[in-house]
Amino acid sequence: MSEPAAEPVLRIFSYLPNPRIWKSLITARLAGLMVDVVGAGGGELGNWLWDFDPRPLADGDRENPDYQVQGRTGFKSTLYKTRAFRSAHPYGTVPAGFSPDGTTGVFESNSIMRAVARQTDPALGLYGTDVWSASRIDSFLDVALVFARDSQVYLLSFGDRSVSGEIHDRALAGFDTWLGGVESALGESSHIAGDALTIADVCFACEVTLFSRERAALWQLDQIGRRPVMTDWETRFPKSAAHYAALCGHEAFAPDMHAYLDKLSQDIASANERMKEHS
Repeated sequence: MSEPAAEPVLRIFSYLPNPRIWKSLITARLAGLMVDVVGAGGGELGNWLWDFDPRPLADGDRENPDYQVQGRTGFKSTLYKTRAFRSAHPYGTVPAGFSPDGTTGVFESNSIMRAVARQTDPALGLYGTDVWSASRIDSFLDVALVFARDSQVYLLSFGDRSVSGEIHDRALAGFDTWLGGVESALGESSHIAGDALTIADVCFACEVTLFSRERAALWQLDQIGRRPVMTDWETRFPKSAAHYAALCGHEAFAPDMHAYLDKLSQDIASANERMKEHS
């Protein structure tokens, strides 16, 4: 990896921690670039003014009708966003990427990652080496995005305890479709989009890490007669699981992955204890 640049190539506003913003951070780390991240815990963002220069709400902000927006996916209450934020981000979601001068908004984590990748040295090949290799990478990113939509619904359903067999089964079908293609690709090459590390691998590692949170909801899944989607995934998708383990140990991935996965292991252990108490 290269030494990081002095000036950020992009700013991200998001709830934290969020494995999906790691896509941009890991890509930047691989290329010696810097990404600026501003945010707070998901439960705290309702108390922030969303902007290129976001900040905790100050006196009078809540009463300002120009800022008030009804929250949607993941946010049930009123949110507070500047006109500049709403102009840059017409869908109003986080993570929210911005050009360094704040004039251009980029949304969806894969697109934010691409914005970083396009600023890397082409010789690194992180976004392919020609139009065809870049398009193949895009293909994997697009399939991951399809899965991510079902994944988001599934993971959010644990927060408000609305998880159902139908939601679980849709996530299971999406996971199997997505990893089925990854498994096939890894049977042909050392990495997902070829024999070199690309942002297709970065996206894969971050999405698997985020989805792994389902294993901390064992009690809720047991209540609807389901097991975690990732049960026995190492057996069902051995090449994908091995590739994921290798990526987690990579020096560009480890700074984000290790602390999160350690905390997740603690949460899973607590979930297992709760299961024993109710068995």
